[in-house]
Amino acid sequence: MRILGIDPGLQVCGYACLDAEPGREKLIEAGVIRTESGQVIEQKLCRIAEDTQSLLDGLKPDIVAVEELYSHYAHPRTAILMGHARGVILQKCAEAGLEVRSYSATRIKKSITGNGRASKEQVQRTIQTLLCLPTLPEPHDVADAIAAALCCTNSTKNVVV
Repeated sequence: MRILGIDPGLQVCGYACLDAEPGREKLIEAGVIRTESGQVIEQKLCRIAEDTQSLLDGLKPDIVAVEELYSHYAHPRTAILMGHARGVILQKCAEAGLEVRSYSATRIKKSITGNGRASKEQVQRTIQTLLCLPTLPEPHDVADAIAAALCCTNSTKNVVV
């Protein structure tokens, strides 16, 4: 099964594609979609949509795992802006007929590290160990996308058919 994990963001979206076989996960590709800081939001969303479509076409995932939005009461505008990026990503997945699974950040961290409040560094080190990577996955957006894909793999293993 091929899983594409996405950590949505308006400036930087992390993505990671895993091939998940029973008991083994293999990282196929990981990276970021970046938008330019001087662009208006419409241009940024078009870029995210185009790059998401390219990822779906090129990587051909079976499932897409997307991190849910987190909103801090002191910064509601951030969640609204992130929601625009997440909406474009979800629309492209729906258009492609792909199953999308959404996970909260705490569920992702708990699935990977056993601690829903793990630090970003702890998540990076755990991913490095699980996937036998020579270096820590960076930036954090990539690590978060890998973690989302691994969380999806873990929850898929636990489904009784």
